[in-house]
Amino acid sequence: MVFIQVILLKVALDHRPAPSSKGGDAAVPFSRPSDGFVDAPRPYNFWQWRSPKPYWKFVLSLFIALTVCELILAPMRSVYLSYSSLIGYVGLAIEATLPIPQILTNARSRSCKGFRVSVLASWLLGDGMKMFWFFTSNTTIPWAFKLSGMFQAGCDAFLGVQYLMYGSGETEIKDHQLSSFPGHGSRIATGREVPVGRRTPVAEKTI
Repeated sequence: MVFIQVILLKVALDHRPAPSSKGGDAAVPFSRPSDGFVDAPRPYNFWQWRSPKPYWKFVLSLFIALTVCELILAPMRSVYLSYSSLIGYVGLAIEATLPIPQILTNARSRSCKGFRVSVLASWLLGDGMKMFWFFTSNTTIPWAFKLSGMFQAGCDAFLGVQYLMYGSGETEIKDHQLSSFPGHGSRIATGREVPVGRRTPVAEKTI
């Protein structure tokens, strides 16, 4: 799974849109939206960097830090048990909240465009199988797993409700801000729009 996630990060970084200064969408989803539910900058622009290098540096640093903690704390059994439990709870919490950004994105754009129904179906199927195993297994399953699984299943079910509500249609395209400024373009007799600052061809001038 770690290997697949690394490949997904590489694909996402290679195919993210260009910055808005170059006619793109400011590298969505890595940049902060201007009209989102949480319109606040992240500390140190975490996971919103323009260059791909900081992403790989963070992943490598995280791997090294976890490896060092594993080697140092492993001989200290009492400390290591608490550390491993903390890592497990953090991992469960991250996994359970993975659908939340997609839910917020769908609600903001009022569309599920780009979200494949096959992915949603696989998530719901996996949630169903996981819930069946959690509550029918003869072995003791910690409640942390059950609670995180139920929360994630609820989020995935809500994604299904959003897909039924919004569908996968086009998102609403807003007019560009410059279009509301006076003099943004001037129309001439030919009906074409000439941008401000461009000289009208001699053949099209009217006396």
